[in-house]
Amino acid sequence: MRKAFLALLLAASVTPAMAQEKNFELKLSHWVPASHPLQKALEDWGSAVEKESGGTIKYKVFPAQQLGKAFDHYDMARDGIADVTYINPGYQPGRFPIIGAGELPFLMSDAKGGSMALDAWYRKYAEKEMKDVKFCLGFIHSPSTFHSRTKKIVVPDDVKGMKIRPAHATMANYVTLLGGTNVQSSAPEVRDIIERGVADAVTFPWGSVLLFGIDKVTKYHIEAPIYVTTFAFVMNKDKYNQMSDRQKKAIDNNCNTEAAGRVGGPWGDYENSGVAKIKALPDHEVYKLSPEQTALWKKASEPLIKTWADNVKKAGGDPDAAMTELRAELTKHNALAQ
Repeated sequence: MRKAFLALLLAASVTPAMAQEKNFELKLSHWVPASHPLQKALEDWGSAVEKESGGTIKYKVFPAQQLGKAFDHYDMARDGIADVTYINPGYQPGRFPIIGAGELPFLMSDAKGGSMALDAWYRKYAEKEMKDVKFCLGFIHSPSTFHSRTKKIVVPDDVKGMKIRPAHATMANYVTLLGGTNVQSSAPEVRDIIERGVADAVTFPWGSVLLFGIDKVTKYHIEAPIYVTTFAFVMNKDKYNQMSDRQKKAIDNNCNTEAAGRVGGPWGDYENSGVAKIKALPDHEVYKLSPEQTALWKKASEPLIKTWADNVKKAGGDPDAAMTELRAELTKHNALAQ
C-alpha cells in the first residue's frame, strides 16, 4: 500500500511537459588533453544544462581527439558525429572569414572581456557563417606570443627564413608576410614537429606551452600580447531541434555571452599563470619588447587587416561595419588593446 502511495506521489510530481520529453545524452567533443581547462569548461557546461533540463539532458565529454581530429570538429557537429564540439575556426583558412577579425594581432587585451565581446559581436554573423550548426558561444584565450627553439625573435625581420607553426590562418599570413615558412599542425602535434626540427617556433598561449610539453623543445619566449585565437562551441542542429521547449531553453541559457565569459575567463587565467612558470624554468629566456620594437610588429601586421577585409567582402560582408562593431564591443568589455 505504501509503495503504491509513493508511486502516485511521484507520478503527480511529473508535469505533462516532462512526461513528453525525450532523454538525451549529449556527446561533447574536444581535441585537447583532459587536463586542459577546456575539459572542465565543457563539464561545467554540461552540468548546467543537465540541471536546468531537470536531468533529461545528460552528457559525456570526449577529450583528446577521441571522436575525430581537431580540424574536423565543425563538420563533426554538423554531421552528428558529436553533439557539441569545440572548434578553432582558424584551422580552416577561408571558411569563416568574418570571425577571423578576432585573430588580428594587437586587437584584444583580456581573455574574459575579449570572449564576451567576441560572442556578443559575432552572434548575428554566425547565423550565416556557421549556418550548418547551432552556434552556442564564441570565446578567446589570453593574448599570446612566439616561442622559439633556435633563436630569439625580437623584431619582425627575425622571422625571415624560420619555420613556424602558426595558431591560425591570420598568424599564418603574418608569418608569410615576415618571410617565414608555415608548418601546419594541430596543437597536440606541436611538440613533435619542433622536436623533429620540422618547425623552429610556434605561436601559442603560455600555460599551454607547459601543458603540451612545448617547454621541453623551446627556449626563447617573447613576453608580449601579440595575438589571440578565436574559438567556439557549436551544436548539431538536428539534436537541438528534437528537444522540447524546456530543454531548448536549458541549452540557450548556456549558449550566451555570459557563458562565453565563463569559458574564456578561467582559461585566460590558466594561460596567464604560465608566464611565471616558464620564467622559473632553467635555460629559458623570457624577454619583453621595447616600445620601438612593438611599433615594428604592429606596423608589420597592418596588411593583415586588408586581407581580412578583402575576404569578408568576397563573402558578401561589410568589413568596415563589422570591425567598427567589434571594436565597440571590445571597448564596452574593457578588452580593446591600446
